[in-house]
Amino acid sequence: MIIIGERINTSIKAIRPAVENMDAAAIQEVAVKQAEEGAHYIDVNCGTFPYKEPDLLKWLVNTVQEVTDLPLCIDSANPEALRAALSVYKGAKPIINSVTAERKRFDSVFPLVKEFNTSIIALCMDDDGMPETAEQRVRIADWLINTMTKGGVDINDIYIDPMVRPVSTGTHYGIVALETIRRVMAEFPGVHTTCGLSNISFGLPARKLINQAFLISAIAAGLDSAILDPLDKRIMSFVYSAELLQGRDDFCMNYLTAFREGRLEV
Repeated sequence: MIIIGERINTSIKAIRPAVENMDAAAIQEVAVKQAEEGAHYIDVNCGTFPYKEPDLLKWLVNTVQEVTDLPLCIDSANPEALRAALSVYKGAKPIINSVTAERKRFDSVFPLVKEFNTSIIALCMDDDGMPETAEQRVRIADWLINTMTKGGVDINDIYIDPMVRPVSTGTHYGIVALETIRRVMAEFPGVHTTCGLSNISFGLPARKLINQAFLISAIAAGLDSAILDPLDKRIMSFVYSAELLQGRDDFCMNYLTAFREGRLEV
């Protein structure tokens, strides 16, 4: 499971003032902790500062890369901010988060994927909005994958996001997301799937319980990446356990290593 650490995001109450005040030490502490707890990528997002976003995102990239060699997931809907951040990025191939099949957004973000040789998270959404059914989402995923691979992007660099919507607004949305993951992984060998787990529980109490249950279901459906909080030992424990049970952990080595290092909650 490819873990994208979600903690450096200015929508999080503790992170917003640290970014606003350019408190490098505070941001670096969060980055290092996520790396220590098993993240493979560190997401950086300052989208709540739209007028400062290019400069702040560039600062975040430089700040985080001073203390970790992990690649970054550069998270913005603003092509100008993405370009600013990518222009100072160094190290292993980053991920852009994200693009959609909305033509204006696709045409502004996809050239950056090619220019900077990045991986890309692609959301199953187009100019008609958020699709209701798995069939519609898979059709959008098909267009995204085929368009990007024909444009020179390796399928292994594509992460399809099935667009997880809150079950509080439609009890069928969990099933739709799981079926989308299952079909994308079966129909497009080599592609990845990822999602922000917490969307599923929005508006409901005891959200962590729902997130944990959805994670296990999604891994069983084929999900091989997730945007989550690696500092949450319980959800990381479910990652290691579910991957083991799905036969994705040879000789149980990832599980055993996490246990020996005290990274499981038992």
